[in-house]
Amino acid sequence: MTAFGALDNALDTIVSIGREGQGNEAASESWKEVVKAGPSALLPILSATGKGSAVADNWLRLAANTIADQARTAAPITDLEAFLNNVKHPAPARQLAFDLIQQADPTKAEVIEPGLLHDPSQELRRGAVQRLIQEAKAAAEAKKEGAAKVAFEKAFEAARDEDQVKAIADGLEKLGEKPDIAQHFGFLMKWNIIGPFDNAKRAGFDTVYPPEKESKMEATYDGKSAPVKWQPFESKQEYGKVDFNKPFGMLKDSTAYASTIFNSDQDREAEIRLGCKNGWKVWLNGVLLFGRDEYHRGAQLDQYKLKCHLQSGANTILVKCCQNEQTEQWTVEWEFQLRVCDSTGTAIAEVKRDK
Repeated sequence: MTAFGALDNALDTIVSIGREGQGNEAASESWKEVVKAGPSALLPILSATGKGSAVADNWLRLAANTIADQARTAAPITDLEAFLNNVKHPAPARQLAFDLIQQADPTKAEVIEPGLLHDPSQELRRGAVQRLIQEAKAAAEAKKEGAAKVAFEKAFEAARDEDQVKAIADGLEKLGEKPDIAQHFGFLMKWNIIGPFDNAKRAGFDTVYPPEKESKMEATYDGKSAPVKWQPFESKQEYGKVDFNKPFGMLKDSTAYASTIFNSDQDREAEIRLGCKNGWKVWLNGVLLFGRDEYHRGAQLDQYKLKCHLQSGANTILVKCCQNEQTEQWTVEWEFQLRVCDSTGTAIAEVKRDK
């Protein structure tokens, strides 16, 4: 078998590792074969990255970092940069390419990173955004408010990570500006909501209540303890949280729905991203995208990413949100946040509507 054949087999073994770690023992031997190949294995490693599970990517990264540590001067910087610049490669592979450049030639990485400000990979643009944040802070400390605003605004436009957006917003507010975080992320703020319906013994998650069967905003239905009907609700929270406790009270064992129309200017692929610590389901144009029947494990921005297809014109989004029976203080939240964006996390602008 040729050396290249051995390398290919070793990489295939690593890529085939299961998500739960099945095949780890074979991978631990295969990565040694990969490392033996030296710098010539770096590009094949990059090509294999992103094709398997996250566990496989970790093994590949370990092999690449080991090779780079052992042979810094032999790393093919030009080839790595060409790989990085090809946005068709998977984001994890391109991130690894940049990390290898940074490891082998920090000066070269310093030159490259600012140009990643609008990279389609959220991870790769982070460093470029951080540079602008530091530049803006330095300008603000030097009392150069105009330069600070320009740098902060440029960073705000490019930022996709919540922590960076918060830092930028704080910086701009100190300079008298009030950035629109909800609009930046694309949170949907205007909804119609209905509830409560029952969720005793957590049966509500699988119970098909009327809002799942029809979309009639004028309808009245039998609720948990009284008739219920749709009512308008607009989130005022900058991260778009729709809090069912506000209109319905601090209820338990309850289910509610929120519905809205998202107007798209074209047919396109998109992502609906949700943050929620309750049981939930999401439908788009009557088609169930996904759901999670679990409670109070914590919520965060973009916790769930649901790939979808928007049709040109009106798209109906329906969210089901279930609250369970727990009474501890940390279980009172009954809310969600939802945004519509592309695969880079960039908000998709909605066609304006009257209501």
